[in-house]
Amino acid sequence: MAARHRTRWASAGTVLALALSAALTGCGGDDSPADTARKAESAVGSIASEASEAIESATAEAERRLDDIQGGIDVKDDVGIGPPVTGSDGRVRSEVTVRNTDDSTRSFAVQVDFRDSGGGLVDTVIVTVDHVQAGESATATARSTHDLSGDIRTDVARAVRY
Repeated sequence: MAARHRTRWASAGTVLALALSAALTGCGGDDSPADTARKAESAVGSIASEASEAIESATAEAERRLDDIQGGIDVKDDVGIGPPVTGSDGRVRSEVTVRNTDDSTRSFAVQVDFRDSGGGLVDTVIVTVDHVQAGESATATARSTHDLSGDIRTDVARAVRY
């Protein structure tokens, strides 16, 4: 039986998009080019700060959700992740493979972190893989919540079997 899987996203991308929209709305009107430039510079700094806070918030939410799983067992060593691939939509994807070493059918929740070339966290998602038969493996796809550019790496931050 094939495992069913879902991807759940911690939505840092949504916060970033809203912050950008709000910041750019304030640029324009009767401002001089210098005023507009100063406002844009300020907006970029504000957006970067809000994006960082959104990533931290998303990570905390992912950790909380994994902690809330009743009867969950840490199985990070039973999970592998493939190389990240950027799609034509700008989203980065990695194949996640879970291996059920238990003697009964189990489900998995896997937190996948997306990191830039400097190791900075730029996104995080939770992928669920349901009903993996005993002794079997199943795959799912982790997909970034927003466009990512540059050299992106993915890693399994946590994995819980339940």
